Amino acid sequence: MTDDLTLHMDAYLPLRDVVFNTLREAILKGDLKPGERLMELQLADKLGVSRTPIREAIRMLEQEGLAVTMPRKGAEVAKMTLKDMEDALEIREALDELAVRIACEKITEEQLKHLIDVKEQFETSTRTGDVKKIAEADVSFHDAIYEATDNPKLVALLNNLREQIYRYRVEYIKDPKNYPVLIAEHQAIVEGLKNRDKHAATLAMEEHVKNQAVAVKDVIQRQE
Repeated sequence: MTDDLTLHMDAYLPLRDVVFNTLREAILKGDLKPGERLMELQLADKLGVSRTPIREAIRMLEQEGLAVTMPRKGAEVAKMTLKDMEDALEIREALDELAVRIACEKITEEQLKHLIDVKEQFETSTRTGDVKKIAEADVSFHDAIYEATDNPKLVALLNNLREQIYRYRVEYIKDPKNYPVLIAEHQAIVEGLKNRDKHAATLAMEEHVKNQAVAVKDVIQRQE
């Protein structure tokens, strides 16, 4: 187990969320490797907490697909598999295309301005080299589209899926050569929404998700 695990306390978060964020970041950065055991006692000792918030954090990691409990072995960091990735991104493609079609009809001028702002914030973030910040900026871009649908049920589905695909989003964003592609795709999506062109916006979103799937598939195959 990595020696780099450090608990980053936050006065506004419950301890289980602080532990969850610490373990989540360690998994996404690769400090905790796929298949590595998540032993409650050892993690509690390393982070200086009781086993209860560790246990709760592991359950939260399982909900995101970042951890899995194996019979007679306990919890471990989940391995990325092609099947899991393809299943998650297949659903994301369908829901994101639905969201952008609805947003073409419903997006307001104020929401469009906000979307353009977060698109530009994403572009700025790609120059920082901070993968977490870039991933969060990408999430904000998509969230702005989801909110423009004015469909809380769809937003709830997408928010749940967002947690499951976050790992794949980070893997894609780790490679700087993908940034120009992402920026161009975001611009194409914004242009489709600005022109209220459902066909153009849907095609741009489809290409956006499929390019991520191709890149992450290559990452997973290299790790196998």
